[in-house]
Amino acid sequence: MNIPEGYTTVTPWIIGPDTAGLIDYLKAAFDAVELSRVTDDEGRIGHAEVRIGDAVVMMFDSAPGWPPTPAFLRLYVPDADAAHRRAVEAGGTSVTEVTHLFWGDRVGRVRDPFGNLWWIQARVEEVSPEEMELRMSDPVFTKAMEYVQGADFFPKQ
Repeated sequence: MNIPEGYTTVTPWIIGPDTAGLIDYLKAAFDAVELSRVTDDEGRIGHAEVRIGDAVVMMFDSAPGWPPTPAFLRLYVPDADAAHRRAVEAGGTSVTEVTHLFWGDRVGRVRDPFGNLWWIQARVEEVSPEEMELRMSDPVFTKAMEYVQGADFFPKQ
């Protein structure tokens, strides 16, 4: 397989009405680095790329009349609590606070100002399959899963 340098096997696309604003948010929230931006004569972004960590995320402005197409993205970071806090400070909305889950990750979710949902995660421990199975009936971990699974991704305004 021949993958261009700097890309991974899967590259997500985020499509929305304000790609320029999204790029600014991603820079503030996740230290994204803008790699490219192609605009038309009206200033609409037809293609843009940013790097977040070791991943490239592509995006473009949606065409007039397109329905909202929010992206759901998982972002692994060294410190989920700090990254979650920063994403909210940059203008995002917390969907779930950072929570320790049974498979060994601390996970929090933030909806960015453009409707995309970010799973912000940090691996804090390696958990064996046997331990995961035990944790799935542990009240601490079952309560944590109930909390994250009960979140309303799209609350009514």
